[in-house]
Amino acid sequence: MLDFRLETFLELCRIGNYTKTAEYLHITQPAVTQHIKYLEDQYGGKLFMYKDKRLTLTERGNSLYYFALTMRADSDRIKSLLSTKEISPHHIAFGATLTIGEYVMAPIVGKLWESYPSLPVTMLVDNTQVLLQKLHDGIIDFALLEGFFDKDRYSSKVISDEEFIGVCSPLSELADRQCCFDEILDYRLILREKGSGTRDIFEQSLRAHNLTVESFFRVSEIGNMSAIKQLVSNNLGISFMYKAAANKELSQKMLVPLNIKDFSARHAFSFVFLKDSLHHKEYWNWCDFFQKNLSD
Repeated sequence: MLDFRLETFLELCRIGNYTKTAEYLHITQPAVTQHIKYLEDQYGGKLFMYKDKRLTLTERGNSLYYFALTMRADSDRIKSLLSTKEISPHHIAFGATLTIGEYVMAPIVGKLWESYPSLPVTMLVDNTQVLLQKLHDGIIDFALLEGFFDKDRYSSKVISDEEFIGVCSPLSELADRQCCFDEILDYRLILREKGSGTRDIFEQSLRAHNLTVESFFRVSEIGNMSAIKQLVSNNLGISFMYKAAANKELSQKMLVPLNIKDFSARHAFSFVFLKDSLHHKEYWNWCDFFQKNLSD
């Protein structure tokens, strides 16, 4: 169980106000102040400061914040394990970003069930930012991410390197010829929502060409990759995605790759969990399992 003063600290980080934190925790504001003062005495310095009248973490407080998140997640997992009638086999919960979850994971989960038939497994599929938050909240043990994340704040390992491509309809004027970025700006761009790994990778690629999403004449955001592919196949726009997400449509000639001059992109799929977790040995073993079966 996490120390109650660290729980107060985490809620104050989330809420950013002493009075509202006290109300949320059903304690007095002086009690919140005392809890933070205790932690500051314990850890040798200020944890919060005011910047432009807003409560913000100091560098020391920021370090404690990530340690406390890991401690809370570990505590919740231990409690879950010990509350079951049988300690082994226990339950694992992990997350995968949408491309990985929809187009890569099915055969790997099948191998997971074959190798551990009695192991309860939960897989959540969502975008990178949501999954990182679920890691912090202790809802999942680890995540398979295609997007960007702060590698200093998590333990991680690259488990695959994937090609990232542009796609259009076979009926498009862009099909089966080389084009440049300036030419595609007049076409409708259909892409995933902000926070998704696919969107992050594409925006980074645009920056390398001194462009942004706003450089396109028309932009439509769709939160479902299957819908994006159908719209592009119907020649209603172009899109960018991992090749793994479009392999079926490419093989069936429903989509064709864009041949863009001086454009070549690859990005890693990463195995990620909270840094300094008590369960790191177990998580690294799962990392090895996923990496091996991803490459088979």
